[in-house]
Amino acid sequence: MTQVQIAPYGSWKSPITADLIVAGTIGLGQIVLDNNDVYWIEGRPSEAGRSVIVQRTPDGKTTDITPSPFNVRTRIHEYGGGAFTVKDGIVYFSNFADQRIYQGAGTAGAKVSTPPLGEFQPLTPEGERRYADAVVDLKRNRLICVCEDHSDPTREPVNTLVSINLKDGEDIQILASGSDFYASPRLSPDHSQLAWISWNHPNMPWDGTELWVAQIDQNGTLTNAEWIAGGVEESIFQPEWSPDGILYFVSDRTNWWNLYRWLPPSSPEVRGGARVEEVSLTPPLTRGAGGVEPLYPMEADFGLPQWVFGMSTYGFESATRIICTYTQNGLWHLASLDLETKQLEVIETPYTDISGLQVANGRAVFLAGSAIEPTAIVQMDLATRQMEVLRRSSELKIDTGYLSTPQSIAFPTENNLIAYAFFYPPQNQDYTAQTGVKPPLLVKSHGGPTASASSTFNLKIQYWTSRGFAFLDVNYGGSTGYGREYRQRLNNQWGIVDVDDCANGAKYLGEGGLVDNERLAITGGSAGGYTTLCALTFRNVFKAGASYYGVSDLEALATDTHKFESRYLDGLIGAYPERKDLYEMRSPIHFTDQLACPVIFFQGLEDKIVPPNQAEMMVEALKAKGLPVSYVAFEGEQHGFRRAENIKRALDAEFYFYSRVFGYEPADAMEPVEIHNM
Repeated sequence: MTQVQIAPYGSWKSPITADLIVAGTIGLGQIVLDNNDVYWIEGRPSEAGRSVIVQRTPDGKTTDITPSPFNVRTRIHEYGGGAFTVKDGIVYFSNFADQRIYQGAGTAGAKVSTPPLGEFQPLTPEGERRYADAVVDLKRNRLICVCEDHSDPTREPVNTLVSINLKDGEDIQILASGSDFYASPRLSPDHSQLAWISWNHPNMPWDGTELWVAQIDQNGTLTNAEWIAGGVEESIFQPEWSPDGILYFVSDRTNWWNLYRWLPPSSPEVRGGARVEEVSLTPPLTRGAGGVEPLYPMEADFGLPQWVFGMSTYGFESATRIICTYTQNGLWHLASLDLETKQLEVIETPYTDISGLQVANGRAVFLAGSAIEPTAIVQMDLATRQMEVLRRSSELKIDTGYLSTPQSIAFPTENNLIAYAFFYPPQNQDYTAQTGVKPPLLVKSHGGPTASASSTFNLKIQYWTSRGFAFLDVNYGGSTGYGREYRQRLNNQWGIVDVDDCANGAKYLGEGGLVDNERLAITGGSAGGYTTLCALTFRNVFKAGASYYGVSDLEALATDTHKFESRYLDGLIGAYPERKDLYEMRSPIHFTDQLACPVIFFQGLEDKIVPPNQAEMMVEALKAKGLPVSYVAFEGEQHGFRRAENIKRALDAEFYFYSRVFGYEPADAMEPVEIHNM
């Protein structure tokens, strides 16, 4: 047995290195089921962050479908998602470099083999259009998808639903237009109807969306469009048609994102007047005939914030049974819902985070992880409930003696409210610290800010805890998974509620004697970077911090960002320029005189969401003030880092930075980072 050494927190030697993390980890994304095959996206840091479509056949063989240099990513909304689909072995995907849709046979079993197996040819023409969330309309030999047109630089991009002829990709027809945003086009089983979601500025999709259904006429155009549900204060998520042609969807009209179905006028439930919930909707448009029926009212969220396309939390095992996922208290569960008896049966799994659920042909396939299991693609046989891991994001085998298990905590915050977080104590079986010494704490403010912290095993978190840091992953007010009211705590309060919750979480642990009050740091990316900078500027709790492509100037963000988020701040801060005063008051760049601790900044130089000047202005201000500050910029990176060498550099640089600030000596040799004014 190895003798436990006494050493200062932060100086513990860990087997979980940055090199190990980037070499042994891939990203797993969108899942598509086609006949008996499973397809998914792999993001590979070792291939310069390239996203690859992988196919798994029933015999267990996996094959890369998209060769280099193809990179399967769409830039709609800049965040993308829903970048590919497959029908009868034919693969259709958006290529990142030119944003064109390509098509080709992904398997020898494809019904069509033009272009030849393994070869992909562009379907759509060159230009300034981006595509996502495609469905294949075989009846009319076309794709139906969301299109974002950037061809006119004098105005914001135009979003529409379009059809693309599969024989002549130049033949692109607009099916629906007039709204600022569209998502989730879904064909009915008989291809006679199309459902979709739309919304308008200043709403984000988790604020309010509308669900529409239209008939498809003999020419393939949409007619008799009906507004089914949703509005400016009701968020609709993931419309899907059941095998027998009933439209289902998720709505948060009761505070929680729950499951519903739309019963057309001809259904017995509507004719008999039973079990139908009539809903008052705004604005006063003509509503689709029929009724909306709740399936299983529950204080849990069956939906998610639609930051990307292609998200899914349920699917149909049959016309009478749904397989679904839901979240309560930050943890996800898998369940089966009988659509006739409306009884929900929880399906026991070892996982606490489940997403991307797809259901077909007697199986469910989903992304899943837990506190001790990294994210994996899991397949479950619906008859036997047996589960099989198809692909892990990491095949690394790490002794559990080096792993910290998260504890779900609730703590008091402002206005006599409660906030939530996952707390990870330091853990390394080879080390302990001197009696009475408390560990440094790194607080994580997640991005979004409309998002949530996950309980899934995260090697980046274990990197810190195995070196002697405590780690707090905060689900501050505004996070999802706790209902609409909790999400709306951040309305007009961004830069206040989130900051208070992160600060109060740190103080709660300090007052409980679990961490060192003099060594509290905060880190975050994107919106989490803004929360980090606000916490360091407007509160006196933290002694250091790291901003990853974070916002320092809200006015710059409001006037220099992309369409999807261009009015996001209306709800988080207030209308601009009408409330210019609030934007100035909550922008750290204007209050560097209040900032009195070291900060390190990380920035992608091709970031269109938070441009580099946001970080650079802050760095220069801190330099002028004489505060210790570092700036690490990466060529070729956008909003979030995908290249292995940059992920490694950022992780080690942040750890090195704190070592100089908090006075510990890293166990490993690390490339120094330049610290001005140190």
